[in-house]
Amino acid sequence: MSADSPHAAGPPGRAPPLQGAALGLLTLAIAFSTFMEVLDITIVNVSVPAIAGSLGVSPDEGTWAISSYSLASAIMQPLTGWLARRFGEVRTFVVSVSLFVVFSMLCGFATSMPMLVTFRLLQGMVSGPMVPLSMTLLLSNYPDAKKGLALALWAMTVVIAPIFGPVLGGYITDNYSWPWIFFINVPVGLGASLVTFMLLRRRESATVRQPIDGVGLGLLVIGVGCLQFMLDNGNNKDWFASPLILTLAIVAAVALTFLVAWELTDRHPVVDLTLFRHRNFATGTVALAIGMFGFFGINVVYPLWLQTTIGYTAEWAGFATAPVGILAFLLSPLIGRNIQRLELRAVASFAFVVFAFTAFWFARFTVDASFNDLILPRLIQGIGIACFFIPINQIILSGLKPHEIASASGLSNFFRTIAGSVSTAVTVTLWSHRADYHHAVLAEHVNNANAGAVSYLDKLHALGAPTLPGYAIVDSVVTQQALTLAVNDVFWLFGWMFLMMIPLVWLAKPPFGNAGAASAH
Repeated sequence: MSADSPHAAGPPGRAPPLQGAALGLLTLAIAFSTFMEVLDITIVNVSVPAIAGSLGVSPDEGTWAISSYSLASAIMQPLTGWLARRFGEVRTFVVSVSLFVVFSMLCGFATSMPMLVTFRLLQGMVSGPMVPLSMTLLLSNYPDAKKGLALALWAMTVVIAPIFGPVLGGYITDNYSWPWIFFINVPVGLGASLVTFMLLRRRESATVRQPIDGVGLGLLVIGVGCLQFMLDNGNNKDWFASPLILTLAIVAAVALTFLVAWELTDRHPVVDLTLFRHRNFATGTVALAIGMFGFFGINVVYPLWLQTTIGYTAEWAGFATAPVGILAFLLSPLIGRNIQRLELRAVASFAFVVFAFTAFWFARFTVDASFNDLILPRLIQGIGIACFFIPINQIILSGLKPHEIASASGLSNFFRTIAGSVSTAVTVTLWSHRADYHHAVLAEHVNNANAGAVSYLDKLHALGAPTLPGYAIVDSVVTQQALTLAVNDVFWLFGWMFLMMIPLVWLAKPPFGNAGAASAH
């Protein structure tokens, strides 16, 4: 059936949905571009030491390659709706992907850290609309009966890409060189933008020449920029003990407060906050943000614990993390195809139960856990991914009109991104503080009154370790156990948080319908 078949009618004022090979090609193009963009958030993480060494800076300075990208992307995501209304959804997406390719190449050719940070900032800026508009374009070009499948495919790429980022980044850095983590974007991005343009160039959304809200844009840049910079650097600067972090927090709070007040009263807001008047959008976005907080926190602290405490390399930590994508990959299309038959609140609640169960499972691990022990709960956790992200995004978009999807997707993805940044900062800080606590408690028992400690030191002496080196070995063992007990505390906390999330999901109100198809009914 052709793309413009009369048997594939769409909502009034919209082109009919694509069918057959055209729909398959569009899905692949958008999936690859989305995967590429989300992958770039995490693929750089494991390459920071190599990048820093190559460009002659410290590893701390090397992390600017990460924070500059996430800062610019976070600022641009809420602007997706305004950009789509002003320039068109297809044009904005294709230009974003094309510029992403250009700045990826420039990142690979960078010869100094200031050059790399500048190009990463620009790369993050053009990446902001890509993920929200990928959802919008899929929903607007899929038949109503398959919109659940479109949402499933989108959620699958967005969730799985960050998991494979460290594995791919570690492999490329170890076997080739760090610029190739950027160069691999070139063929993928060029192919995706070309296919998308060829298929959708005559399917552009309506545009509106509305003025830019300069005040709102300024408040957004200042507020989100200060917030993201604070989250990226707070742990290294001891948080609010640092005058810089305290100042950033105050400026972010003031700017974002004024932003909300301004956007709710301006005639042409740059961020459409009136979407929160929709009960399902508000409930779903809050659930997505809090759920992402817990899920991302686990994905941050788990590989860190494996590398810093258990002795895994970055590549093997990635292998231990990756199994979470297997069942998510297999189950997502199944849930998407049957989304109209499911009670979405029950499916999301089941996801939180799975997340909690696996978090409690993680909380029981010791330093002696084998690789097989570690990957089994990660495999099961994939069930929760498929059962969470697809229903929650369907709830978020339910009841919205097609022209609101771009703004809603941009805003919900913004909260998803910020939740991930907050989770990273909070989780790493909490793990560090709990490790200090457990180290102090365990160290109290290393004395002559403790028979176990005396016996252990005697064995070290018998093996030829003098007193001071013996105590150094004991301290390393205590540190290893403290870090493990601390990571267990974090997993217990996230487990209970997931369970407490269940009542929130039930605040959503059915029917949830087909995402983006409200005007067709």
